[in-house]
Formats: sequence, C-alpha cells, structure tokens
Amino acid sequence: MGVLACELSGTLVSSLLLQNSNAIHSFLLTRTYFISSNLHGHLIHHLSINGVFFLYSHLSAGAGGWSPLISDKYQWLEVDLGERTKITAVATQGRYGSSDWLTSYLLMFSDTGHNWKQYRQEDSIGSFPGNSNADNVVQYKLQQPAIARFLRLIPLDWNPSGRIGLRLETYGCPYTSDVVSLNGGSSSLVYRLSPGPWQTSKEVVSLKFKTLRNSGILLHAEGQQGVSLSLELERGKLQLLLRQGKTSPEPLHLTSLGSLLDDQHWHHVVLEQKSAHLNLTVDKNTERVQLPAEFSRWAIEQGNVTFSCAEPVSVALTFPGPQSFLQLPGTTASSPGGVSVGFQFRTWNKGGLLFTFSLPQQEGMVWLYLSDARLRLMIHKRLSPAVFSGAALNDGQWHAVDFTARRGRLTISVDKGEGGIAHAAPSFPITAETQLFFGGKSEFRLLKHSEECRNLFETFQGCMRLLTVENQRVDLIKVQQRLLGNYSQLQIDMCGIIDRCSPSRCEHGGRCSQSWTVFHCNCSDTGYSGATCHSSVYEQSCEAYKHNGNTSGHFYIDVDGSGPIKPQLVYCNMTEENTWMVLLHNNTELTRVRPSPAVSQHSVHFDYSSQEEQLLAAISQSEHCEQELSYHCRKSRLLNTLEGSPFSWWLGGPGQGRVQTYWGGAHPGSQQCACGLQGDCVDLQHYCNCDADRLEWTEDSGLLTHKDTLPVRSLVLGDIQRPGSEAAYRVGPLRCHGDKNFWNAAFFDKETSYLHFPTFHGELSADISFLFKTTGSSGVFLENLGIKDFIRIELSSSTQVVFSFDVGNGPLEVRVESSVPLNDNRWHRVRAERNVKEASLRLDELAVATQEAPTDGHFHLQLNSQLFIGGTASRQKGFRGCIRSLQLNGVTLDLEERAKITPGVQPGCPGHCSSYGSLCQNHGRCVERASGFQCDCSLSAYAGVFCQTEVSASFKPGTSVSYTFKEPYELSRNSSALPSSIYSEMTLRAENISLSFRTNQSPALLLYVSSYYREYLAVLINKHDKLEVRYKLDSSRDAEVLRSSVRNVANGQLHTVTIKRLTDSVSVQIDENAREDFNLTSDGEFNAVKSLVLGRVHESDDLDPDLAKLASLGFTGCLSVVHFNTMSPLKAALLHSDTSPVIITGPLVQSNCGSAASTNPYAAENTHHLSGKKGGASFALSVKKLFCGVIAVVIFVVVTGLAITGRLLYQRKETYRNQQVKDRQENSQDFAFSNQADSQSVPCENPKEYII
Repeated sequence: MGVLACELSGTLVSSLLLQNSNAIHSFLLTRTYFISSNLHGHLIHHLSINGVFFLYSHLSAGAGGWSPLISDKYQWLEVDLGERTKITAVATQGRYGSSDWLTSYLLMFSDTGHNWKQYRQEDSIGSFPGNSNADNVVQYKLQQPAIARFLRLIPLDWNPSGRIGLRLETYGCPYTSDVVSLNGGSSSLVYRLSPGPWQTSKEVVSLKFKTLRNSGILLHAEGQQGVSLSLELERGKLQLLLRQGKTSPEPLHLTSLGSLLDDQHWHHVVLEQKSAHLNLTVDKNTERVQLPAEFSRWAIEQGNVTFSCAEPVSVALTFPGPQSFLQLPGTTASSPGGVSVGFQFRTWNKGGLLFTFSLPQQEGMVWLYLSDARLRLMIHKRLSPAVFSGAALNDGQWHAVDFTARRGRLTISVDKGEGGIAHAAPSFPITAETQLFFGGKSEFRLLKHSEECRNLFETFQGCMRLLTVENQRVDLIKVQQRLLGNYSQLQIDMCGIIDRCSPSRCEHGGRCSQSWTVFHCNCSDTGYSGATCHSSVYEQSCEAYKHNGNTSGHFYIDVDGSGPIKPQLVYCNMTEENTWMVLLHNNTELTRVRPSPAVSQHSVHFDYSSQEEQLLAAISQSEHCEQELSYHCRKSRLLNTLEGSPFSWWLGGPGQGRVQTYWGGAHPGSQQCACGLQGDCVDLQHYCNCDADRLEWTEDSGLLTHKDTLPVRSLVLGDIQRPGSEAAYRVGPLRCHGDKNFWNAAFFDKETSYLHFPTFHGELSADISFLFKTTGSSGVFLENLGIKDFIRIELSSSTQVVFSFDVGNGPLEVRVESSVPLNDNRWHRVRAERNVKEASLRLDELAVATQEAPTDGHFHLQLNSQLFIGGTASRQKGFRGCIRSLQLNGVTLDLEERAKITPGVQPGCPGHCSSYGSLCQNHGRCVERASGFQCDCSLSAYAGVFCQTEVSASFKPGTSVSYTFKEPYELSRNSSALPSSIYSEMTLRAENISLSFRTNQSPALLLYVSSYYREYLAVLINKHDKLEVRYKLDSSRDAEVLRSSVRNVANGQLHTVTIKRLTDSVSVQIDENAREDFNLTSDGEFNAVKSLVLGRVHESDDLDPDLAKLASLGFTGCLSVVHFNTMSPLKAALLHSDTSPVIITGPLVQSNCGSAASTNPYAAENTHHLSGKKGGASFALSVKKLFCGVIAVVIFVVVTGLAITGRLLYQRKETYRNQQVKDRQENSQDFAFSNQADSQSVPCENPKEYII
C-alpha cells in the first residue's frame, strides 16, 4: 500500500511509495489492511489476524496479488486505510506471472465500511479502465479526490483466458477536519462576528454535512433590520430562503440546489457573498442569487442543525435491472397466523414489482407493486380486486411500506400512515410459508402461472432498506455472504440512485423528469425543442420567415437561436421591397403635452414590448433600423441655437439610454433638426422649425437611423411653460429590416480552400445550422478536432449528409439520405444537434435522423484545434460551393469578413432564384438581388410579396372598368414609360383568360372584349345559370356560342374560370370540373382588338340585341384576379389607375371578396404563437390593437360636353391605437395639426380602396 505526494493545507507530504521502483520504502501504513469477498483466494505477502489480511507488497515487487477462487461479478476487494484519507489516484496491475488481470472495475468509498458510494468521473462514467496484460501498471488519477477511510474495488471484466487477478496501489494523503455532531434537537453552533468594519471584499462560509434525514435547518444567518437568510434541507434538497423580519409570513425562495442529500455521505456547501450577489455551491454545482441591501454585512452566523451526524449502520440494496431480486425465507410455523413484512424503498420509476409470495393452499399469488406511482396489491385467486395506497411514490424519497395480514384483515400502510392506509378483508387466510421475493423476476417458478402473471408487472429499479419479516430486521450482510436467502445482480450495502435532473440538463426552462436510467425534458411552452430543449422552434428574423414562404403577420423570432435570449413577438411587414420588423412600445400616437404648474419640464418614458436583451440583439442583427421622432409646436422651442443649451432632448441606446440633442432627420451630436440639415427651416437663423418660436403651428419630424442611439427610451420637453406655448410629440415604433446573418455567405472555389475560426465550445450541447449549394458530389462542410474528440459535418455523396463526432465513447455517425441529388446548385439547409441525450441531423424538410447517446458514458465534447469551414486540417476532401448563414449555438460566424482575407474563398454567393424562385406564384417573376431575391408581379393578376394576394373588387350595376388596348396610331409611338402589361398586338390568334367571380345574378355579363371591326368576345352567365363564351370573329356572321355543362354557377359561391383559345380550338374549365373542348368555324383571328370591359358596357352599338340588353344591366357581385393574356385589367384599375389605360365608371370597391378563409390561408393576418404545433412559451407581450378605416380624400368632378364622370379615391390609412389613449386634440380649434396616421405602422387587415 502506498501514498503519493499530496498537497494538504500548504504542506507537501513526501512520497511513501515510488511506483515501479525497487527502492526501500521508509514508511508503511501499518493500519492499512485488506478484506476480500473470498477469504480462500490467493493473497500473497500477508499476515492473518482474526481473519483480516494485511497486505504490504507493492506493484512490480515480485510475486503476489489478489485472485479469488471464483471469478464472477460478485467479488470485491476492500481496503481499510485506517483513517479518513484524501485519495487522489489508484493503480492496478495483473497478478504476477499469470494470465490474471482486470480489464475494467468499479470503485466504491465509505467512511464506515457500510453505505458504500460509487465513484463517478466528471461525465458520470462509473467504470475504470483496467489492464491489458499482467505486467504493465495502469494508473488513473481521480478527477475529484475522494475522501474516505474505506475503498472497495469491484471487478467488472477480466482477461477471458484467465481469471480475476489484481495488484493494487492507492495514492493520497491523510485528511483531518473538525467535526461537530448535533443530536437533532435544540443543539446548535453559534458564531458571532467581531464588531467593527470588515476589510474583506467578500464573505465565504464553507462546510460539509452528512445526514440520513431529509429535512432540517443547516445554517441561519441574520443581516440588518431583521432580514435573515437560512439554508434548509427539504426533501433532500437545499433551499436558500430569505425572510423579511421575524413577522414575515412566508419566506422568499431564492434558489434550491442539490438532491438526494440525505444519503449519509459528505456534501460540500459553500456560500460566497460578493456585495449584493451570493453564490451557493453544493458539491460541484453553483447558483447565483441577488441579495437585498440589508445583507451587505452579516451580523450573526448560526448553525442550527436538526439532524444527527452519528454513523448509524443502515444497509441498503440496489436493484439495478430486470434480473435483480432478493429471496428470503418465509414465515416459520411458530409465527402467528398471517404475515407481516416491512421495508423502505426509493425510486424514480412509476411502476415496478416490490415483493411477492405464493399462497400454496389457495393456489394463488400475492403481488405488491407500483403502478402510476401508487402502491397496489393484487392477489391472484379468482381475480381478486386490487388495493391501492399512497401517491407520487416515484419522487426519489424514502417511503416506508408496512404489509400486515392478520385474522382475516389485510392492511397496507405507506409512510406510517401519512402516505395513506388501505384495508381489505380477504375471504381466505394470507400466509407466507414459502419464500418471499423482493424486486424483479425470480429464477424460481412459484406456481405454474407465476411467470405468466409476473409479466404483468414492470421491473422494480430502485433501492430498499430496513427490511423486516415478522417484525425481525433482516441481516443483509448475511445475505451478501450467502448465509441467508439468495439474490441475483444486487448491489448490497449501497443505494445507487442517481438524480439525473440535478443539475437539470434541460435548457431554456424545460421541465426535467426521470426514470431510473434516463431523464426526459418537457419542452412545451418554452419555444424550444429537442431532447434537452436546446434548439429554438422559431426563426431568427422576419427575413427568414419571408424566405419560408410566409406573408405579413405577427411572428415569434428568436434572435440568438439556441442562446439565452427568449423569443419575442414582433410584426413582420412583408408588403414592401424590404422586410420590416416592427417593435412596439406603449405610446406610438401623437400626444399633446399638458403643462403642469409645478414642473418646468415634461418627461415621458417608453416601455417596449420586448425585453432589453431582445431589443439590443434585434437591432444589432438588422442591417438598418429607424424610428420616427416628431415635435409639433406653437410658441414652444425645441433645441435652441447651436451655442445654447437645448430646451428638449431624448435618451436612446442601450440600458436607460444616453442623452441625444439632435432630432429626427439630422446627425448625432449636431443639435439640429432635419430642416437645419437641408437648409429649409422656416427661419434660416435657426436649425429647427420650432426654434423660430412662432404663433403658428409647425413641426420638426424625421427618422432616427443611427442604430447606436436606438431605441428611443425617454423624451424630455422643456419649453412648455410660457404663456401660449403648446406642443405635442410622437415617437413611432422601432422598425428594422435586413438580417446580416441570413445572407452571410462564402464561396469556396477550390477543394483545398477553407476558412478557419477559433475553437468551437459546445461541451454539453452543440447545434450547428447552415445552408449550402454545390455542384460537387462530396466535401467536408465543417471540422473541429481535439486530442481524441472531434466533430464533423460532410457531404459524403451527392445524396447523403453525415454528422459524426466522438466525445470519448467512440465515433458516432448520424446520416440523412435524400431522394433527390443535393449537388443541384440549389440551397439546402442542414441542422445538426448533439447533446447529452442524443445526436440529431435534419436535411431540408426530411425526417430527422437521431442516435441516442450512451446512458452512462462520456458527454463532454473537448476540442482544442481551430474550427475549419469548407475543409479539414489535412486539406483533404474539401468542399467546393457556397455555405451561408452558418450558426453555432446561435452565434453566426462572419464568413464574408473572413473570406475577404482568405485566398481561394470569395465573400458572398449570388444566385438565389434557383432555390427561392418557386415562392413567386401566379406568373410572378423572380428577380435576383445582392442579398436575396424579389418577386416581380407586373405580369401577374395577383399582388403581394410572393404575387399570392388576390386583387378583387365588388361591382354594382353601374360599375364599369374599361381597359383600352393600343390605338392604331400608337403603334409607332414610344410609350416605354407605361407598364409592359398594357401592350398587346392588335390581331390575336390566341387568348389565355382567367378570372374568379362570385354572384347571384343571372343572366350576367362577366367580361367583354371589343374590336374595331365589330368583332367581339364575351364571357357571361346565361339565364340557366350556366357559363357561356361567345366568339364573333367574323363581322358578317353570327356569334358562335360555347356553352358549359357546369350548372348553377350563379349560386353566390366563388368560381374560377379558365378559357384558352388557339386559332379555332377553345377549352373551358370551371373550378375543378373536367375541361370542356370546343371548335370554332371561323378563321381563328380576332382582329384589331379595341378594349376590354368588366361590368356595364356603355358602348353597345356593335353588340347583338340580346347581348346589348345584357350589357346594359351591368354586373352585381365580385370579380377577382382577372387575367387576359399578359394584362391584368382589374389590377391595373385598382392599383395602377394613374399609369394604365383604364377608365372607371361608377362605384368600384376593392375588397377580399375573391378569397375565402377556407381557400386562402393569407386572407387574414397570421400570428405564430408559442402554443402552436411546435410548442412554445406564453410570453406576456402587450401588442397594440390595429385600427383600420377608410378616409375620403378628394372628389374630382369633370364636366365635358359628352358626360360627367366623378372619381373619388379613398386611400387606405393605417394607425396604431393605444389602450390608454393620450391627450387628444379636443377642445382646441387652435390645435391645428392633425393626428396623422402612422405611415410606418403595422398594415391593417383587409384594407379597402374605393374608386368611383
């Protein structure tokens, strides 16, 4: 036995054994001795005193070692060091001159020789590597030193060609400490601090404790003004509680830490206070809390321990698996009639068989088991009903069970009745004259039906102790020595329960639950997903939502992905070329300032719906941010002169903000307004309109665009107290567009090119996401190496992506196979995640591939080299193509900046329409942009960001929309300024017509196309509610009528019609009905087309009499997405009337009548909630209501000699409406400015435009 040099309390203890040397040792631990599980095995160089073997041979010193007669997993070797020792390392060697050595083993420690505790490494690895031969020494340095008197080594595996053989050395140094034992009553230890000021910058309290009780006050400290802090053990966890005075009804729970601390093992507790912060450490886990100011100096530190620190012998059993069981003899004939069994158990499982015995006289069985965390008794004799008792018994706490059957009465008690008592009165005697079985399935069949019935119950995995049969304690040490009963695969004299939820590996507020072998994370209401709630279910920006095909609406965005910042609810406005993210605050309306007699300044603070870190991250990530700031004034100065102190200012930027003395539209620090920068102020001697100090209303407004000064936090207005001074202000919502991360890309033009970044740190959780496009068939996207560990993502073939890594358990791979080639030069998205539970890989929208991690294995990913992107350290298997938006644990790597200084790599990556062009719908055309793409809807009858928004209008009988084709004399004129959609050749040999309608009118004219040669085309509903298409392509002949067989099209429902003609062949399709084909007898040319009319036709001289009568009636109903070849006449009338050859007569109302909620998912504003199908959290975000209306603007009356045409345009306006409406401009005719609607606010739902 030897001890290696060890530093203790600043003193260096010299080496007492030199490993692998033949030096004469100056000291032997004469009190050290060994005990083996098999006293008849080989133990060389020993003295035998009362059956105890003293070993003082050392490694490589000749023959010797330990080798039990039987080589199985029930053997062990125990070392008594004589006193508590700080053990730092162990070394093993095979038995000298033999084929006997261990390949792996377990280490147990104890202070008493009982209640053993398994040593686990940092990664919860329980086993230690052994030897590969009998001669070499394998030393393992303990990551955390173990302090114990007893050490027990348990062989797990050994040389299959030999047997168990071992030589052992333990390294460490003596450990001494002051110990106080308290009896659990009123005993206490009080420490009073010396008076006077303290010189230390922090206070530290450190102690170790051990107990069998799961509750009690460990430490109590009092601060000033009656504030006290206590550290209390509750259900095996330490709770840090704060009490505000002795009369405080309920303490404030600051934090809780630790678990299963009532295991009678030493636990280390440290309280470290630094000013207002307190760090609580239990064993290796630390929590930080905020303390009140009254605890800046502690007055008294008091220990009041309500549990004993004695060393009672309590032998426990661990049932680790399905083959674990304990067999004990039943009651003897001398026992009183019946049976009495008692025990305590603890487990995390909801189910499990606790004990069973047979009733041979009744040919029955008795089972006591857990089901749904309740205790349940079943007697298998004519299917007797079950008896229930207790609840939530899988909480990991010790629970006492007493089972008694006497005199025809059966009683089950849980926790001495506190957990419940159940009674039953069986009609037959209950006796246990045969064996009693505890735990899982037995090797013995008690009855012919026993095995069949045992399969009804789950296996018990947990601990038991204090077993009694007929009120007699069972000696479990005799069981271990095979002197009593029988057992299989039990761990005796220890409880091996592990709390896998302490500390919790569930991130972002996920709730941890566990069974005996695994833990689970409930990620609902968190906004995150995955085995450990690591990955966000939301996109990081509005830009990302747009490129998923979404349209304007409310969305949750998670700006840092899997990082600590929570998701936030924002409005994404996708109606413009840029995608705007809108962040609201508590007052976006124009608000009048009301002077207060006693206050010289008016101050207002703005509270945003997003939290501070969310705001700053959103601003930082955006390419551009802006916020409107306006001041309306009458005899109220704003910024004064450049030399004078400003009357008003605002605070903006991080935190509470910094003072800013410039106004919207000007530059920071200029102390100017927009008019001063442009030189057009009302008084050129001033730099703000309001500084002219005039009696007329004026304003200074503009946009704040410097991100460092955003958002606006507060506003201070000073010149409001003078007689006649009036003012109002408005601070608009914060608006940002552009995602710097989403389009950050690099192009690798050679397989040997790569980018390198600092080492990736993802020890416990790592998520990697990126997009790639390539024409190559293979290549490494990413690689980072450690000494043994690594992580790599690669394109292994043209259809397969592989995510591989090693954290010490051997290489692990996760593969996803695609059914289509991935080297198609289109963007593909890769998302990989690795955590302590599993590894997952997702490619595009394919199913996620996962690989579970070992339950007890290494889980720390330890890397130390540079991170390589697009290649490897060996410069082999490099990637050729583009990588974009590369994020590691929510942090985007700036590929473009690094590519600018790296040969063989180019910043950026053009060509997005190949991937996103399909988002442009309904003949929309994808247009490339430097960062992204845009849908050109000029050739589509639809509008919107993806050309998906139907353009519809409600028609009245007098409504007419006339779209004029080019006049003959216009063919030679240059009209390039007009939209291309208005041009058409004069002679048509083909038409492609589509429209949607909704009406109850029958008959009705839907569409009419006229010609200069008295030819026409008409689409109508006849009196039989069927659709007709009339072609008159020869002015000398009657029109040809093509009647559809589809019935009842004038039923008020939305119908879609498609008409296609190629010379004399015509096809008509209505809705999803079969296409109908027709043939014309004319020559197939539609000559000199003149105009297209929707609704009432005013010029009907060229029409047939019946059609002229129908045309004069007009159309009542809805027309939508009218498309004629390349032209969209209805869209031109509603959206481009000023630049299109269109004449509108009568009322024309734009509406959403052409879409139904059931057929158009974009009919209403879309809000993505955290409670959606992906899960998420209910954040308390105050989103302002949107109020939309229609305001009449201008009525134009044009009188000519032929007709009077009136056109009134009602243009859409938008406004935010605050819940607490600020001061309106009521009761003041002089308050001459208008409460302008926010031109930058969230667009209203279903806006309407009126055109007459």
